[in-house]
Amino acid sequence: MKKVIGGKRYYTDKAKFIGSAGYSHPGDFSFWREELYQKKTGEFFLHGVGGPMSKYARRIGRDEWSGGEEIRPLSLKEAREWAEENLDADEYEQAFGAI
Repeated sequence: MKKVIGGKRYYTDKAKFIGSAGYSHPGDFSFWREELYQKKTGEFFLHGVGGPMSKYARRIGRDEWSGGEEIRPLSLKEAREWAEENLDADEYEQAFGAI
């Protein structure tokens, strides 16, 4: 996915993949997946996708929902917090260094 936010380009194909977390599988209405990335500039962002009963749902009509996706820039603090919650210790240390 490619997106411009605040005059900055976020592109999953060119950024370094750090790790991911999710629930269920595509096709399940509650499915969601989040992937943490780091740009060459050092900035972090989260790419999320999910079904119509996930936090990535989007309204497509009156009482009608569909799955959706988004890119959200993260501060270093937010990226560390997400990683602590969703990655194992080795993945965390590879991205942010040993504690």
